[in-house]
Amino acid sequence: MKPEKLSDIKKELTGRTVQELTELCLRIAKYKKENKELLNYLLFDSEDPLSFAEKVKILLNEDFRTLQKNYYYSTKSLRKILRLMNRYVKYTANKQVEIEMSLWFCNNFLIYADLGTSHKPLQGLLIRQLEKISKILPKLHEDLQFDYQAEFEALLHKAENQARWVGKSIYL
Repeated sequence: MKPEKLSDIKKELTGRTVQELTELCLRIAKYKKENKELLNYLLFDSEDPLSFAEKVKILLNEDFRTLQKNYYYSTKSLRKILRLMNRYVKYTANKQVEIEMSLWFCNNFLIYADLGTSHKPLQGLLIRQLEKISKILPKLHEDLQFDYQAEFEALLHKAENQARWVGKSIYL
């Protein structure tokens, strides 16, 4: 069975009553946790995406605190944190929230992760986030760009001092 195009679905939805649309939304929310979370965000948190980001930080901060020292398990936990963070960022569809959350992740990575390890997958998590931040920065408004650029440079300086495998010059 092939699903219809999005434009066809949109046309069909415009012909439905409010009651039918409500029932459809609730039915969609029943079947998948992500749909329910997205609907929750759109209904209750979409007015202020930055406060939503703060709620997500509080939620994920506990996972950082319980991060294990073993590099294998810490990599696994960090991937889980990153997966959840990216899911919540996707709901907002806001570059400012994305960069805010990525900077927060990198700062917590530097605090809680074992930076002395030579485990490439663990190193790759931080490096990919730094690359992601450097790609998002030019897409922001100039004022925000200036603020986040300063924060990003401070993060790079901190990372370079704490982890010998991070090269600051690559990202600037």
